[in-house]
Amino acid sequence: MLPRVKIRNCVLSVLSSAFLAFGLYHVHSCSGVTEGGVLGLTLLLDHWFGISPAVSGFVMNLLCYLLGWRLLGREFIAYSTIAAAGFSAAYKICEQFDPLWPQLYEMPLLAAFVGAIFVGVGAGVCVRMGGAPSGDDALAMSISRMTHIRIQWAYLISDLIVLGLSATYIPWNRIGYSLLTVILSGQIVGWIQIRN
Repeated sequence: MLPRVKIRNCVLSVLSSAFLAFGLYHVHSCSGVTEGGVLGLTLLLDHWFGISPAVSGFVMNLLCYLLGWRLLGREFIAYSTIAAAGFSAAYKICEQFDPLWPQLYEMPLLAAFVGAIFVGVGAGVCVRMGGAPSGDDALAMSISRMTHIRIQWAYLISDLIVLGLSATYIPWNRIGYSLLTVILSGQIVGWIQIRN
């Protein structure tokens, strides 16, 4: 039996995933401000063990989506597939161009704030529509469902663990900016999720 999906939710998932991809490419990829969650963990595994993010990211995202499917159901998987595809397609399009703001590497505080807006709004709208554009979002949604804590705190728990481990190879000042961006983006996701 196929899940019932709404066209409006699908369109919003694709648009918000594209917004997220745009921000990750044009802000985070050139600013040196890292992420927590699955993305940050893939970078850590690559640095310390030489495991390609293409491999570790695929495995970890798959595990997070499977957990989400088990806890959140078929509609979650349908919307997540649409959001993840929208993200990948938009990121591939962004890669065809040079980053718009390469100077953000010299302005990590601004990058942390601007990046948080892109991540928070992009992921937040997808989560509100019932899907997850990445494994991080699926994990946060699953943790929130299992523990009944608000989603922004679920994001923060996983992000803090990964950022703490990332401090073994990333300078502390960059970790501080990364912490700022994950705190802000998680709060934005939580705010969007509860809006009526």
